[in-house]
Amino acid sequence: MNKINGYTEEEATGLIEYIYTGKNAGKTLSYLFETYGKEHSRAKGSVRNYYYAFLKSKDDSRVKKILEGKNLSAGTIKPFTEEETEDLLGKVLEGRRKGYSVRRSIMEASGGDEKQMLRMQNKYRNLLKKQPERVEQAAREAGMPANAFLQKRLEREIDALYARIAADLRSENERLRAEIEKLRGKNAN
Repeated sequence: MNKINGYTEEEATGLIEYIYTGKNAGKTLSYLFETYGKEHSRAKGSVRNYYYAFLKSKDDSRVKKILEGKNLSAGTIKPFTEEETEDLLGKVLEGRRKGYSVRRSIMEASGGDEKQMLRMQNKYRNLLKKQPERVEQAAREAGMPANAFLQKRLEREIDALYARIAADLRSENERLRAEIEKLRGKNAN
């Protein structure tokens, strides 16, 4: 089977046609990745990653043929500079100090530019997830309680843990009840 970056040529052609048709119908790429993923039992992120990897494989003649006349392209990823990251953290912290939500703080920092807002929001989430100590330090330096930023995350993790424990206990209770009933049945005979 002849594959292009992990998909068969048929699968790759199907995905590109799906994206091309959907974009022409006004659908967002995010929506298209999600719906294609559901229809083909693939994760949204996996479909997205494949799509961008496919577009970057333009040296492959099969890719050129599939993309011919489609005018699909991927913008270049613009990573945050260290200055931009520090500026983002400062603006979010300033907004939080005023009592604004993180989302409102980012909206104001982006000047209403939706693409920039999304970019900044994703960067901030990434910082919280992968560099929480950096966010904590910036908060301390700004004279804010550092744990306030991580409190909601911690609360969600605790709630999820309780839910898992409760589900495990319910399952164990059901198993034990069934075992008791089985034993009662044996004792009755």
